Amino acid sequence: MASRLDLLQGTLDLMVLQTLETMGPLHGYGIARRIEQISGDAILLNQGTIYAALVRLQQRGLIRAAWGTSENNRRAKFYAITRSGRKQLQADASNFERLAAVIGRLLAMAGGEGR
Repeated sequence: MASRLDLLQGTLDLMVLQTLETMGPLHGYGIARRIEQISGDAILLNQGTIYAALVRLQQRGLIRAAWGTSENNRRAKFYAITRSGRKQLQADASNFERLAAVIGRLLAMAGGEGR
């Protein structure tokens, strides 16, 4: 279970970093909604899940946070990707693409055995 949790955390971290790289600084709610929107609501993130990822990424120095005012005029913490975060994003994206290719080949192989 721990390795599955690590995989899920790593995937969410990758999605958060990519969202910040693409969209620029966003608050946690905005990050979560953007991920949900891009996924076609296949991924639904609760507040605890997204904020745990943001804390984890901030502790690792991959994102930074600053207080600002949201579009509805409320005080919110905005997150931005750091230089280290960009390097990590490149490495993680490359690893994920290789993993996805391997999984694709394995699934294709299983399908070809006349299931």
